[in-house]
Amino acid sequence: MDSTEPRIIVNSVTKEFTLRHRRALKDIAIAALTRQDVGINHFRAVDEVSFSVNEGETVALLGYNGSGKSTLLKLISGVLHPDQGTVLTRGRVAGLIEVGAGFHPDLTGRENVFLNGAILGMQKHEIEQQYDSIVEFSEIEKFMDTEVKFYSSGMFLRLAFSVAIHCSPEVFLIDEILAVGDEPFQKKCIRRIKDLRDSGKTLVIVSHDLDMVSALCERGILVEHGKMVMDGPTGDVVKQMRG
Repeated sequence: MDSTEPRIIVNSVTKEFTLRHRRALKDIAIAALTRQDVGINHFRAVDEVSFSVNEGETVALLGYNGSGKSTLLKLISGVLHPDQGTVLTRGRVAGLIEVGAGFHPDLTGRENVFLNGAILGMQKHEIEQQYDSIVEFSEIEKFMDTEVKFYSSGMFLRLAFSVAIHCSPEVFLIDEILAVGDEPFQKKCIRRIKDLRDSGKTLVIVSHDLDMVSALCERGILVEHGKMVMDGPTGDVVKQMRG
Protein backbone atom coordinates (compact mmCIF):
# COMPACT_ATOMS: atom_id res chain seq x y z
CA MET A 1 0.00 0.00 0.00
CA ASP A 2 1.18 3.50 -0.86
CA SER A 3 2.83 5.20 2.15
CA THR A 4 1.08 8.45 1.19
CA GLU A 5 -2.29 6.91 2.06
CA PRO A 6 -3.70 7.86 5.49
CA ARG A 7 -2.82 5.76 8.51
CA ILE A 8 -6.34 6.28 9.93
CA ILE A 9 -9.65 6.88 8.15
CA VAL A 10 -12.81 7.55 10.16
CA ASN A 11 -15.75 7.72 7.78
CA SER A 12 -19.25 8.81 8.96
CA VAL A 13 -18.87 6.91 12.22
CA THR A 14 -21.69 6.67 14.74
CA LYS A 15 -21.69 4.80 18.05
CA GLU A 16 -24.63 4.47 20.44
CA PHE A 17 -24.86 2.97 23.92
CA THR A 18 -27.95 1.69 25.70
CA LEU A 19 -28.40 3.11 29.19
CA ARG A 20 -30.48 0.99 31.54
CA HIS A 21 -31.56 2.68 34.73
CA ARG A 22 -31.93 0.53 37.82
CA ARG A 23 -35.48 0.00 38.98
CA ALA A 24 -36.99 -1.99 41.86
CA LEU A 25 -38.60 -5.29 40.84
CA LYS A 26 -42.03 -3.92 41.75
CA ASP A 27 -41.51 -0.88 39.47
CA ILE A 28 -40.46 -3.12 36.58
CA ALA A 29 -43.53 -5.32 37.05
CA ILE A 30 -45.86 -2.31 37.13
CA ALA A 31 -44.15 -0.80 34.08
CA ALA A 32 -44.57 -4.08 32.19
CA LEU A 33 -48.25 -4.34 33.07
CA THR A 34 -48.95 -0.72 32.15
CA ARG A 35 -46.63 -0.78 29.13
CA GLN A 36 -44.64 2.15 30.46
CA ASP A 37 -40.98 2.91 29.77
CA VAL A 38 -38.77 0.85 32.09
CA GLY A 39 -35.93 3.35 31.94
CA ILE A 40 -33.97 2.41 28.83
CA ASN A 41 -32.36 5.28 26.96
CA HIS A 42 -30.05 5.40 23.97
CA PHE A 43 -27.02 7.65 24.15
CA ARG A 44 -25.18 8.61 20.96
CA ALA A 45 -21.54 8.96 22.04
CA VAL A 46 -20.19 9.53 18.51
CA ASP A 47 -22.38 11.13 15.86
CA GLU A 48 -21.46 11.04 12.14
CA VAL A 49 -17.75 11.82 12.65
CA SER A 50 -15.34 11.79 9.69
CA PHE A 51 -11.63 12.60 9.48
CA SER A 52 -8.35 11.05 8.37
CA VAL A 53 -4.87 11.07 9.88
CA ASN A 54 -1.82 10.91 7.64
CA GLU A 55 1.45 9.16 8.28
CA GLY A 56 3.59 11.07 10.77
CA GLU A 57 0.77 13.34 11.98
CA THR A 58 0.29 14.01 15.69
CA VAL A 59 -3.35 14.62 16.55
CA ALA A 60 -5.04 15.55 19.83
CA LEU A 61 -8.68 14.54 20.32
CA LEU A 62 -10.03 17.26 22.58
CA GLY A 63 -13.30 17.91 24.35
CA TYR A 64 -14.90 18.04 27.77
CA ASN A 65 -16.03 14.98 29.74
CA GLY A 66 -18.73 13.08 27.87
CA SER A 67 -17.85 14.63 24.53
CA GLY A 68 -17.10 11.27 22.90
CA LYS A 69 -13.35 11.58 22.42
CA SER A 70 -12.42 8.44 24.38
CA THR A 71 -15.12 6.45 22.59
CA LEU A 72 -13.68 7.69 19.30
CA LEU A 73 -10.20 6.52 20.32
CA LYS A 74 -11.58 3.07 21.24
CA LEU A 75 -13.23 2.87 17.83
CA ILE A 76 -9.89 3.64 16.16
CA SER A 77 -8.14 1.02 18.31
CA GLY A 78 -10.71 -1.65 17.49
CA VAL A 79 -11.80 -2.07 21.13
CA LEU A 80 -15.24 -0.87 19.99
CA HIS A 81 -16.95 -1.26 16.61
CA PRO A 82 -19.09 1.47 15.03
CA ASP A 83 -22.85 1.08 14.65
CA GLN A 84 -22.62 3.00 11.40
CA GLY A 85 -19.71 4.06 9.20
CA THR A 86 -16.23 2.61 8.95
CA VAL A 87 -12.86 2.93 10.69
CA LEU A 88 -9.77 1.86 8.75
CA THR A 89 -6.19 1.74 10.03
CA ARG A 90 -2.96 0.91 8.23
CA GLY A 91 0.03 -0.59 10.02
CA ARG A 92 0.53 -1.89 13.54
CA VAL A 93 -1.68 -0.03 16.03
CA ALA A 94 -0.76 0.07 19.71
CA GLY A 95 -1.31 2.27 22.69
CA LEU A 96 -2.87 2.82 26.06
CA ILE A 97 -6.66 2.93 26.04
CA GLU A 98 -7.54 1.48 29.46
CA VAL A 99 -5.43 0.42 32.43
CA GLY A 100 -5.05 -3.35 32.34
CA ALA A 101 -6.63 -3.81 28.90
CA GLY A 102 -5.14 -6.89 27.24
CA PHE A 103 -3.83 -8.23 30.56
CA HIS A 104 -5.06 -11.41 32.24
CA PRO A 105 -5.32 -10.93 36.03
CA ASP A 106 -4.34 -14.52 36.90
CA LEU A 107 -1.15 -14.45 34.83
CA THR A 108 2.17 -13.01 36.00
CA GLY A 109 3.70 -9.84 34.63
CA ARG A 110 6.16 -11.97 32.62
CA GLU A 111 3.33 -14.05 31.10
CA ASN A 112 1.32 -10.93 30.35
CA VAL A 113 4.21 -9.36 28.45
CA PHE A 114 4.01 -12.30 26.02
CA LEU A 115 0.19 -12.21 25.95
CA ASN A 116 -0.06 -8.47 25.44
CA GLY A 117 2.77 -8.45 22.92
CA ALA A 118 0.98 -11.13 20.89
CA ILE A 119 -2.28 -9.12 21.02
CA LEU A 120 -0.34 -6.14 19.63
CA GLY A 121 0.94 -8.25 16.74
CA MET A 122 4.44 -9.17 17.96
CA GLN A 123 5.93 -12.57 17.18
CA LYS A 124 7.26 -14.65 20.08
CA HIS A 125 10.89 -14.14 19.01
CA GLU A 126 10.32 -10.36 18.87
CA ILE A 127 8.98 -10.36 22.43
CA GLU A 128 11.90 -12.51 23.61
CA GLN A 129 14.37 -10.09 22.01
CA GLN A 130 12.67 -7.07 23.58
CA TYR A 131 11.81 -8.62 26.97
CA ASP A 132 14.76 -7.26 28.98
CA SER A 133 14.26 -3.79 27.53
CA ILE A 134 10.51 -3.92 28.30
CA VAL A 135 11.21 -4.84 31.92
CA GLU A 136 13.95 -2.23 32.28
CA PHE A 137 11.72 0.56 30.99
CA SER A 138 8.81 -0.49 33.24
CA GLU A 139 11.00 -0.41 36.38
CA ILE A 140 9.02 -3.23 38.02
CA GLU A 141 11.50 -6.07 37.55
CA LYS A 142 10.95 -7.59 41.01
CA PHE A 143 7.21 -7.93 40.35
CA MET A 144 7.42 -9.68 36.97
CA ASP A 145 6.66 -13.12 38.48
CA THR A 146 3.72 -11.75 40.50
CA GLU A 147 0.16 -12.17 39.23
CA VAL A 148 -0.96 -8.84 37.83
CA LYS A 149 -4.22 -8.89 39.82
CA PHE A 150 -2.01 -7.70 42.68
CA TYR A 151 -0.61 -4.77 40.66
CA SER A 152 -1.52 -1.17 41.37
CA SER A 153 -2.89 0.94 38.51
CA GLY A 154 0.53 2.60 38.28
CA MET A 155 2.27 -0.77 37.85
CA PHE A 156 -0.25 -1.73 35.16
CA LEU A 157 0.53 1.52 33.36
CA ARG A 158 4.28 0.98 33.52
CA LEU A 159 4.11 -2.50 32.03
CA ALA A 160 1.39 -1.72 29.46
CA PHE A 161 3.17 1.38 28.20
CA SER A 162 6.48 -0.42 28.01
CA VAL A 163 5.06 -3.32 25.96
CA ALA A 164 3.21 -0.91 23.65
CA ILE A 165 6.25 1.19 22.77
CA HIS A 166 8.41 -1.88 22.22
CA CYS A 167 6.06 -3.39 19.64
CA SER A 168 7.25 -0.75 17.13
CA PRO A 169 3.79 0.59 16.24
CA GLU A 170 3.12 2.71 13.18
CA VAL A 171 0.09 4.19 14.96
CA PHE A 172 0.21 4.98 18.70
CA LEU A 173 -3.00 5.80 20.60
CA ILE A 174 -2.97 7.29 24.09
CA ASP A 175 -5.97 8.00 26.31
CA GLU A 176 -5.95 9.95 29.59
CA ILE A 177 -4.03 6.98 30.94
CA LEU A 178 -0.83 8.81 31.89
CA ALA A 179 -2.76 10.51 34.68
CA VAL A 180 -2.44 7.37 36.86
CA GLY A 181 1.36 7.23 36.82
CA ASP A 182 3.77 9.00 39.15
CA GLU A 183 5.38 12.19 37.87
CA PRO A 184 8.88 10.84 37.06
CA PHE A 185 7.41 7.99 35.03
CA GLN A 186 4.95 10.36 33.30
CA LYS A 187 7.91 12.50 32.18
CA LYS A 188 9.73 9.38 30.99
CA CYS A 189 6.65 8.34 28.99
CA ILE A 190 6.29 11.79 27.44
CA ARG A 191 9.95 11.73 26.38
CA ARG A 192 9.36 8.38 24.66
CA ILE A 193 6.18 9.70 23.01
CA LYS A 194 8.23 12.62 21.66
CA ASP A 195 10.77 10.12 20.32
CA LEU A 196 7.97 8.27 18.51
CA ARG A 197 6.69 11.55 17.10
CA ASP A 198 10.15 12.65 15.98
CA SER A 199 10.74 9.28 14.28
CA GLY A 200 7.67 9.84 12.08
CA LYS A 201 5.12 7.66 13.88
CA THR A 202 1.43 8.58 13.80
CA LEU A 203 0.06 9.65 17.20
CA VAL A 204 -3.48 10.24 18.42
CA ILE A 205 -3.75 11.51 21.99
CA VAL A 206 -6.73 12.12 24.28
CA SER A 207 -5.90 14.33 27.24
CA HIS A 208 -7.27 17.13 29.41
CA ASP A 209 -3.73 18.48 29.76
CA LEU A 210 -3.98 21.20 27.13
CA ASP A 211 -0.41 22.39 27.63
CA MET A 212 0.94 18.88 27.08
CA VAL A 213 -1.04 18.26 23.88
CA SER A 214 -0.11 21.70 22.59
CA ALA A 215 3.55 20.73 22.96
CA LEU A 216 3.13 17.23 21.51
CA CYS A 217 0.52 17.58 18.77
CA GLU A 218 0.42 19.67 15.62
CA ARG A 219 -3.29 19.15 14.96
CA GLY A 220 -6.35 19.19 17.19
CA ILE A 221 -9.84 17.79 16.68
CA LEU A 222 -12.52 19.19 18.99
CA VAL A 223 -15.50 16.98 19.81
CA GLU A 224 -18.70 18.19 21.50
CA HIS A 225 -21.67 15.95 22.27
CA GLY A 226 -20.33 13.32 19.91
CA LYS A 227 -19.91 15.67 16.96
CA MET A 228 -16.69 17.01 15.49
CA VAL A 229 -16.90 20.80 15.67
CA MET A 230 -13.34 21.88 14.85
CA ASP A 231 -10.27 20.46 13.11
CA GLY A 232 -7.15 22.58 12.86
CA PRO A 233 -3.82 23.54 14.43
CA THR A 234 -3.72 22.43 18.07
CA GLY A 235 -3.07 25.97 19.30
CA ASP A 236 -6.25 27.24 17.61
CA VAL A 237 -8.35 24.38 19.00
CA VAL A 238 -6.98 24.85 22.53
CA LYS A 239 -7.67 28.59 22.28
CA GLN A 240 -11.27 27.81 21.27
CA MET A 241 -11.66 25.49 24.29
CA ARG A 242 -10.27 28.08 26.67
CA GLY A 243 -12.68 30.64 25.28
